[in-house]
Amino acid sequence: MVKQKTINSEISLTGVGLHTGKEVKMTFKPAPVNNGYTFVRVDLEGSPIIEADANYVVNTQRGTNLEKLGVKIQTSEHVLAAFVGCDVDNVIIELNESEPPIMDGSSKYFVEAIEKVGVVEQDAERKYYVVKEVISFTDETSGSEIIVMPADDYQVTAMVDFGTKVLGTQNATMKNISEFKTEIANSRTFSFLHELETLLENGLIKGGDLNNAIVYVDKEISPSTIENLKVAFGKDSISVKPNGILDNLTLHYPNEAARHKLLDVVGDLALVGTRIKGKVIANKPGHFVNTQFAKKLAKIIKIDQRNQIPLYDLHKEPFMDITKIMAMLPHRPPFLLVDKILEMSDDHVVGLKNVTMNEDFFVGHFPGAPVMPGVLIVEAMAQTGGILILSSVPDPENYLTYFMKIDNVKFKHKVLPGDTLVFKCDLISPIRRGICHMQANAYANGKLVAEAELMAQIAKKQQS
Repeated sequence: MVKQKTINSEISLTGVGLHTGKEVKMTFKPAPVNNGYTFVRVDLEGSPIIEADANYVVNTQRGTNLEKLGVKIQTSEHVLAAFVGCDVDNVIIELNESEPPIMDGSSKYFVEAIEKVGVVEQDAERKYYVVKEVISFTDETSGSEIIVMPADDYQVTAMVDFGTKVLGTQNATMKNISEFKTEIANSRTFSFLHELETLLENGLIKGGDLNNAIVYVDKEISPSTIENLKVAFGKDSISVKPNGILDNLTLHYPNEAARHKLLDVVGDLALVGTRIKGKVIANKPGHFVNTQFAKKLAKIIKIDQRNQIPLYDLHKEPFMDITKIMAMLPHRPPFLLVDKILEMSDDHVVGLKNVTMNEDFFVGHFPGAPVMPGVLIVEAMAQTGGILILSSVPDPENYLTYFMKIDNVKFKHKVLPGDTLVFKCDLISPIRRGICHMQANAYANGKLVAEAELMAQIAKKQQS
């Protein structure tokens, strides 16, 4: 079992935002289990929180920008990539501006900060989405495509082709997330000269200089453009190197552009919210296609998790056998609908019923076509949940359980003689004053057959 991880202590970095040009202080803080990555705008009233969630992406112009209830986070991808690359699951990222500092245009300084404070394991299992079939997204306008296919580890390949001689076609591959810190993290953001001119005209990249962005010169550079760049970057002189990039910067790798695109993919896919076991192949990736793919994948994962069939060893010794169940539940045959309790904790319980043709209800439901009544499946789930709620008192034999409410009931498949029903009930909120609110699911034949939200209360038996 792989445990979730967070950072050991808080650490701060300062710098300027690439597009805002504003001084910003960013602080990484340890976070509790299942927190994920959350941004906190400490400069705003109430310190609003913006979760790193693909559904909050509102704009992908020159970065991945998030917005929740009017509160914005700009260019989130480099910071998120650093945490994924350092194998961190939970962290709070405090900012006193809308945009993290650009630093050198890569994830390098964020990785160094994380390594300086260290990473610690937490007392919770890390959750993965294991890719079982190819999932893809294509942007018909740009021709960009991302797919993910089954693999044992999280792998990413980025293929870049901008159709320009100065950059050409580049590829980069990360075979394991452990390679991120040494092979990907220091790959800097880049731009083409024609894009740079447009950004300058529109008042963007106010925090840019030649140390945090590679500029590929894809067109003839005019004297007026050189003068504008000198002013923008605060340089006395600017020239073009033989390899087609502006001076005052040396490439870390011949394929640094492709490596940075891979870094962006890792950061953008962090917005899925779940670790991935699969191989991602991104052809001409960009923030738009990355985040659209992240939204699609997050939706698929949510549906998959909702319908995920838990696996239990039905042959091992049960947590409670029928004798112990009857000592706790007041129900008796033919209305006792739970045969075993497989496992139980403070917030969940798993029960089992073997459905046979000997059930009394099959006599009339239906002759010649026996089907277990849906209401009895709900009752069986409630009896399983009743074990959980009765376990919260020291003398369960003196209590009875009563339904209070049933919501969102759905029946998805028939339950027939010979089926083995497994019931899983999870608390939606803690048990208080003998009231139990739970999500109950019933499974058979590797499928979810029924689900419901149940609320019940226990009350002491009246003394006769």
